[in-house]
Amino acid sequence: MQQNDEHQGFIINTVRTFLTGPLSMIFISLAVLLGIMAIFMTPREEEPQIVVPMVDVMVEFPGHSPAEVEQLVTVPLERLLWQISGVEHVYSVSSRDSAFVGVRFYVGEDRDRAMVKVRDKIQENLKLVPQGVTSWLVDPVEIDDVPIVSLTFYSPERNAFELRRMAEEVKARLDSLRDISLTEIIGGYRRQIRIEPNIENLAARKISLNEIKDALAQDNSVATVGKALSSGKEIDILTMPGLESAEQVRKTVITARDDRIVRLEDVAKVTDGPEEQSNYVNIGFGPAFKGNKADRNKTYPAVTLTFSKKTGTNAVAVAANIIESAKKLQQSILPKDVQMIVSRDYGKTADDKVNDLISSMIFAILTVVILIALTMGWREGIVVGLAVPVSFALALFVNYISGFTINRVTLFALILSLGLVVDDPITNVDNIQRHIRMGILDPFHATLAAVKEVIPPVIMSTLAIIISFTPMFFITGMMGPYMGPMAINVPLTVTFSTICALTFVPWLSYKLLKK
Repeated sequence: MQQNDEHQGFIINTVRTFLTGPLSMIFISLAVLLGIMAIFMTPREEEPQIVVPMVDVMVEFPGHSPAEVEQLVTVPLERLLWQISGVEHVYSVSSRDSAFVGVRFYVGEDRDRAMVKVRDKIQENLKLVPQGVTSWLVDPVEIDDVPIVSLTFYSPERNAFELRRMAEEVKARLDSLRDISLTEIIGGYRRQIRIEPNIENLAARKISLNEIKDALAQDNSVATVGKALSSGKEIDILTMPGLESAEQVRKTVITARDDRIVRLEDVAKVTDGPEEQSNYVNIGFGPAFKGNKADRNKTYPAVTLTFSKKTGTNAVAVAANIIESAKKLQQSILPKDVQMIVSRDYGKTADDKVNDLISSMIFAILTVVILIALTMGWREGIVVGLAVPVSFALALFVNYISGFTINRVTLFALILSLGLVVDDPITNVDNIQRHIRMGILDPFHATLAAVKEVIPPVIMSTLAIIISFTPMFFITGMMGPYMGPMAINVPLTVTFSTICALTFVPWLSYKLLKK
């Protein structure tokens, strides 16, 4: 009992300090400033960040059927990867000449450590690799690999090969932008020097395809073959530069038999142009298209350039920077007939959804304030109306310094907690109003007495809410980190609401209700 009185005495002393000094105004101003800073500086996303480390292992095993690949490569590799701690799922695909094995770790596992574990496990068991495996690739997969911006290029006068060459130039210039992790070109055809051997000419000159391959590899090799000293200087001896044009490829010597030189152009057709068509990417416009009316109901070849952001960066700012830079490049390097449209802007959609939720939250706060003003009085409504945004501002600032993002779950948690946040301020304001109207004590001491009277229920209600949301911290699987912002922000805002109810709420109630 004595310990409880000591706690109440500390709280009452705190209330008295806020009633008699400038701390209340400083507290309100600082909280609002921190909240505004958090809103503008916290990264915005549609969904919370969920860390699910995934690693893809791709193995090349040429000359073997899917059944052989499965028995010799896929099954042994699966057994090895299952031995790694933290692995939740292993799945695989065996096909002719190659195998694919995907590893998914438990939610929350460190992605860098997961990658190291997979690499170490493979390196430790290289002796088990069957003869014939030519290469393997260990590739990490992250949520942030999903593109946030897609730029689509099309033209009524250009083909897919020309569009891809232009997109490659745009990509090369935009790759230097900050906070970009991955760029990719979808569609179009790469430039390729293609060799089409003539079987009859090969047979007539008794030349095999392997001889062509070896000759091209030899002519295309670039290396430092030695050093020489001349006049006191050290000179590096290099091979000639590699093959740089289709003409050089045509003049490549394949054989020199019986004093007769056979060049590649004698036995094959060499072309410099687009690769063989294996896919088609087009863009079409319907009647509702708001751009050029001439493009409606038409389809054109297209090339899409996608951008992914780095982990933890602001999707809104990164997307805006990419689009702004791309529009400047469109004016300077792209022909006038080549059009560029933003076919995906994750930053804009995330910003719009966050702004919609912020607007909804402001509307909900105003509704609560108006309801209190109509039932208790406009002065009481002002007190409660100020306590709510201050509590939310402090909660958002804690989210910012803790590395969380502003997303739909975070804002939903704040809106959900609105009905809980107003409880403590309403309790204090109502009791302060009652004590002042009783007239037994002067307004200052009536305020202190009113706050002291409701300290136990105010604190107990806050603890009850925190305890009721505690089980959400122990949700496992994918829903754990997804619901994490709600498990954190509801207790956080309620705690700050209690702090407000015991600091500036009595001061503001005293100032507005003492007469």
